Parts: sequence; structure tokens; C-alpha cells
Amino acid sequence: MRNLQLPYRLELLPVIPAFHRRARQSKEFAEGELVYYGPSPGYYGIGEVKNLIEGYVAVDFRGTGQFGVHEDVFRPEYLIPIPRSTMGIL
Repeated sequence: MRNLQLPYRLELLPVIPAFHRRARQSKEFAEGELVYYGPSPGYYGIGEVKNLIEGYVAVDFRGTGQFGVHEDVFRPEYLIPIPRSTMGIL
């Protein structure tokens, strides 16, 4: 694993597995919304919803996490929206 300085304090984001009740709640994502990968926030970082494709969400992480991922597609239960009020502390 690379040892690099991440642009966000991802350790402040709660870990929420896909099977958790909070992750399974009905979520409607909108383009431009900020989200993170619930099971391991540090892996992907914080991303922006780019597209909604037949039940999947395309997210651009811009390499903000430990794995340096730029774009990926997820099922909605793996993504957690980030409230605007939280962005100030990250």
C-alpha cells in the first residue's frame, strides 16, 4: 500500500457496510452529489456522482483515496451521500 498524503480526512467518515440498514435505505443520487464508498471510505476517497445507469451509479473519485481510483461504477447500497455540513470538517 502506498504511503501518501490524502486530500481529505477520510478517517472521519463512518464505515457503513452494504448490508447495514443505513446503506439499504432507498437513496436517490443526483449528478454532482458527493459520495463515498461506505465499507471502506479510505480506499476510494470522496467522489462526485457523474451518471446514473440502470440501477448503478458512476462516480469520479479523482484519485482521492488510497487506491488512486478515478472512476468506477457501484450499486447504490455501497455509496453513502456526504452532507454539505460535513464537508467543512473533512
